[in-house]
Amino acid sequence: MGLFDIFSKNKEKKLEKGLSTTRTSFYSKLSKAVAGRATVDAKVLDDLEEVLISSDVGVATTIKIIERIEDRVARDKYLGTDELNRILKEETVSLLSENKAMDFTGILSESDERPYVIMVVGVNGVGKTTTIGKLANKFRLAGKKVVIGAADTFRAAAVDQLTIWSERAEVPIVSHGMGADPASVAYDTMTFAKNENADVAIVDTAGRLHNKLNLMNELAKIKRVMQKVIPGAPHEILLILDGSTGQNAFEQAKQFISATEVNALAITKLDGTAKGGVVIGVSDQFNVPVKYIGVGEGIDDLQLFDRAAFVETLFQ
Repeated sequence: MGLFDIFSKNKEKKLEKGLSTTRTSFYSKLSKAVAGRATVDAKVLDDLEEVLISSDVGVATTIKIIERIEDRVARDKYLGTDELNRILKEETVSLLSENKAMDFTGILSESDERPYVIMVVGVNGVGKTTTIGKLANKFRLAGKKVVIGAADTFRAAAVDQLTIWSERAEVPIVSHGMGADPASVAYDTMTFAKNENADVAIVDTAGRLHNKLNLMNELAKIKRVMQKVIPGAPHEILLILDGSTGQNAFEQAKQFISATEVNALAITKLDGTAKGGVVIGVSDQFNVPVKYIGVGEGIDDLQLFDRAAFVETLFQ
C-alpha cells in the first residue's frame, strides 16, 4: 500500500466516524420505511420523503429527490426496495457539485491568481476561527505559503483566538487588535501577502447578522480595499455553516448569500450530529458548492468535500 493509499484510507475512516451519527439515524429510519415491502410504491416514497426531511435535507431538495426516484419507478415499471439505496445515492450525488481537486496539494491551479484570496464569512459560533486555522494548516502542509488576516475586530477575543490558531498552523497573521477598522486589516493583509509572495491569504470577517445592510456595507468595503492591492480579490468568499444547527443553517445561508457573493461553503461540526443531510440541502437549494467539511475537532479534521464519498458514507 502506497503513501497516497494510506492517506486516502485515513480520510475515509475520519469521514465514516464523523458522519456516524447521521448515518445511523438515517439508516434506521430508512430500514423502517421499507420494512416488509418488496417494491417501491407510493407508501415507501411517502415514508422516504419523511426520512429525508427529518434528516435535514430540506423540503425543496427532498421533493426534487423524490420526483427523480418517481421518474425512475415509472420508467423501470418495477423497482425493488433493495435497489432503492443505490438509486437514492445516484440521484443525491447528481444534485451536488464536484470538487475538481481531491487534495490540498492540487487545489490551486497554475492559472489561479497569487495570492489566492479567501474571504471567510459566517455568524459567530459556527466554527469560523477554527476552520480558518485548519484551512491554513492544510494549505501549509500542501506546500503553500499562507497568510491570515484578523479582520473580525468586532467580537471580543476573536483576534486572540485566531492568533492562537495561526501559531498552531505555523503561519503568519496580520492583526491590528480588537476595535480596529476591518478594511484596514484586510488592506494590510493583502499588502503583506503580496510582498511575501504568498500563495494563499485567508481573511476573517465579523460574524454578526443583526443588521443585513451594515453587514453588506462592511463586506463590500473590505472587498474594495482588497482590490486596490490585488485586483479580482477575493477569489473565494467562503461561508461557514454549522452542520449541527440543521434548518438554522439554511436561514444563515440565505442571509449571507443575499448579502455577498458567496461562491463556496464549509460545513462544520458534522461529527456527533444527526443533521448531516443539511450538506445536501444547502448546496442544492442555493446552488453553491460545498468545498470543505469539518468532521472532528482536531487540526487535521477538515476535508475537501468529495460528493461521491460523502453520499456513499452517509447512505451505506
